[in-house]
Amino acid sequence: MPGPQIPGTRPGLGLSGLTTQAMTLIAPGAFLWLAYFVQASYGAPMAAQAMWFGILAAFLLCFSTAIAYIQLSKLYSGAGSSYFFAEQAFLSRSKTFRFARAAKFLVGWASHLYYWVYPGLMVGMAALVAGYVVGQIWPDTFTAAVPSPLLMILFCPLFAFSVAYIGARGITGATAVNAAINVIQVSALIVFSVVAVAYRVNHPQGSPAMTLDAKGRVIAEVVTADGNKRDFTVDYSHPIQRESSAADPKSKVDTFEYHQSAVSVISPHRFSFVVLQASIAILILVGFESVTWMGEEALAPKRDIPRAVILSLSIQGLVCYLVEYFAANYFLHNGYQISNALGSSVPVGDMMIICGAWLFGSAAAGKAFMLVQASTVFLALVGTTLSSMNIAARVTYVMGRDRQAPEQSGMVQGQILTPRRTIWMLGVVAAFIGIASVIFVFCGPAALKDDVINALPHNFWYSFGLFHHDLAVNIPQSILVVALVSNFGTLLLYLMTCLLAIIACREHQTSNSFKHVFIPAFGVLANLICISFYLMGPLMVPEMSAREPFIALAICAAWGIYGWIYFRRFSPKPPRAARVQQTPRYASNRRGETPSNGDRR
Repeated sequence: MPGPQIPGTRPGLGLSGLTTQAMTLIAPGAFLWLAYFVQASYGAPMAAQAMWFGILAAFLLCFSTAIAYIQLSKLYSGAGSSYFFAEQAFLSRSKTFRFARAAKFLVGWASHLYYWVYPGLMVGMAALVAGYVVGQIWPDTFTAAVPSPLLMILFCPLFAFSVAYIGARGITGATAVNAAINVIQVSALIVFSVVAVAYRVNHPQGSPAMTLDAKGRVIAEVVTADGNKRDFTVDYSHPIQRESSAADPKSKVDTFEYHQSAVSVISPHRFSFVVLQASIAILILVGFESVTWMGEEALAPKRDIPRAVILSLSIQGLVCYLVEYFAANYFLHNGYQISNALGSSVPVGDMMIICGAWLFGSAAAGKAFMLVQASTVFLALVGTTLSSMNIAARVTYVMGRDRQAPEQSGMVQGQILTPRRTIWMLGVVAAFIGIASVIFVFCGPAALKDDVINALPHNFWYSFGLFHHDLAVNIPQSILVVALVSNFGTLLLYLMTCLLAIIACREHQTSNSFKHVFIPAFGVLANLICISFYLMGPLMVPEMSAREPFIALAICAAWGIYGWIYFRRFSPKPPRAARVQQTPRYASNRRGETPSNGDRR
């Protein structure tokens, strides 16, 4: 007599739904605003030259990993992505099946560094955008260039719990929301890219150009032959309030301020700069693999999941990111330089204000243009955080169902069969990580000058979270630490997935040396180079701070030690006979057949 049916997730996603999930997590319209601040400040000023090429290098890394995911998803269909693939790859071979339990736990546990930290990082970045926008709307109370730390801390739990509420209502509704968000943010991205390139073409080196003053208002200036700047009068339909000086950046540099030409934007400049930028840029490209966790929620997983992986990465990563990062870097000019970007929490928002003021002829219109774009970014952040929470909940759900994580996390609740308890727990974790990421955001490489701090409004909102320059410069930048922890988990997961693809496909009848050996091996090497840069980077790039990557490595090591203890003490070890009996059901045979979802526990 069959036992009671254990509830699980139900299929309901086609190719468009799966692709939408991955595209929403990649979210190029949002990450241009968010990652540009970190990429411009870390290793600045010189490493900022290779920002575009670093994106290209990170894309090649992700593309090789995507091929590995595609090959594995064709061999094995089921929920669990790399966690499930690790089990299947080792169980399918008589000499390695005994390592299946350890391999899948290692992959699943390491996945949490990425999937559980990432939503919290999105919450922190959403708080930065919110603080910047509030500063533009109420400039007498807040300053856009330096968002109120207290405001951002209060915003984090509100945003995290709101997104968790949407996620707890089910994956199908979330997909509909994400589809609309994708259309809006890509459209806004195209508009900004076109305007930014047009502005730069019409403002060659030395020509009159606009910038922002210390309060975020538009002024205009020209660079004279001797390199000095002076203001000049601009006839706008709505007069712009003038200031006697330009923006007061945190640091003035003479080695790199802006690209002299479009060719300079797409040039690598130096290998170490490319690796540094790629190690950060991996943050903005992740998400293409997220649909491989939805094998039980896909209508045709073996057909649609591989397509969704490659479509999402190609559309968002190859097209959108390369276009928008070219536009944002080409925009840099004698009016708004990299040193000005270092003085703002959201440099791309500044660029949009300048572009709008130039395009529509008034400072008010420039601010309106930025606020419209900011609304699309905020929507994209909701979608990205929602999608990452959904995936993170399913990571823990699959491990909990296999009793490789606390058993309560492997339960689904309600008629919509969603792991609600895990999603709400993720909301709490994301709120705390978001607060941790913004509490020291103006420290380390982003430390503010004392005169900038003294010029801030003296009110309740700026009474907490700001430190004088000499102290702040010695405190690690919190948002960078959180980003590096998430990136390390991503790189480790991608590296192990590429190895799994080599192992799983080595003896298969469809094995191809190029697809199943060379491409995954390239992925292994690329991930190893980025991981090694956590240790070697400060030696290769003198401007790069060593505190943030070393602290990130310490956090990852602590998580690994805790995982080893949990594995030894709490993870059940099945008897040898049970493992041997399960091997034929899990293995793919010589005709390329794969087990059905029903064969899995």
